[in-house]
Amino acid sequence: MITLTSDFGLKDPYVAEMKGVILTINPKAMLIDITHEVEKFNIRMAAFMLASATQYFPQGTIHLAVVDPGVGAQRRAILIQTKKSFFVGPDNGILILAAQNQGIEHVYQLTNHMFMLDKISSTFHGRDIFAPAAAHLDKGIQPREFGPEIKDLTKPEFVSVKQTSSSLIGEVMHIDGFGNIITNINEKYMVQNHAEKVNVDLLDISLKLTLGKTYAETKPKEPIALIGSHGFVEIALNQGNAAEKFHAKAGDKIVVTAA
Repeated sequence: MITLTSDFGLKDPYVAEMKGVILTINPKAMLIDITHEVEKFNIRMAAFMLASATQYFPQGTIHLAVVDPGVGAQRRAILIQTKKSFFVGPDNGILILAAQNQGIEHVYQLTNHMFMLDKISSTFHGRDIFAPAAAHLDKGIQPREFGPEIKDLTKPEFVSVKQTSSSLIGEVMHIDGFGNIITNINEKYMVQNHAEKVNVDLLDISLKLTLGKTYAETKPKEPIALIGSHGFVEIALNQGNAAEKFHAKAGDKIVVTAA
């Protein structure tokens, strides 16, 4: 099984071209679209969507993700092998959040031209490098055959959460369609603190919120903090739009402290 995630949209033939390459190499491949509606060039958004969705796929699934503003430049093409699955795409941070969640075992740079198209465009590595790699991997080619093992992965700031003696310092990862403010602070950090209430500093706003389990634990139009369905701390407004109310956007710094 191969999943596909990109910012290509469906207006142009780019997604179809990648699928055509995969099916030419491996006609038996099962292809699943996660999304092709990632905001253009938004690596953070793609990383969040990939980390959210890939945990629900079977053992051995290959996840191909392409949001690649650095295509044709010096960024590397990589294959990450985790304890559960494989990730194929550019070394720009798009894969790292999902891969770390599954436990990274090996990372290989894609350099073996045997597993690329004969003619490689400088602007469409999704079709010419990543799609063939995913297809060959799905056919049983061993990960080490694709190129040398590497250790120094690109890790954007949104991957890291800083801890002080009393606070967790992260950032807004994503604003979902309901206006929920989803952070990069995952469940394990909050479990360690056993907090029932939290102080949240976001932009120039300070809030003292219940750390609940459901949106309905507070009155309509009132804010609440909770662990969302994807395992990240989020700030929500019951039956309202928290991002609009607090003027939050992806990339904003957020500080969470047990109250």
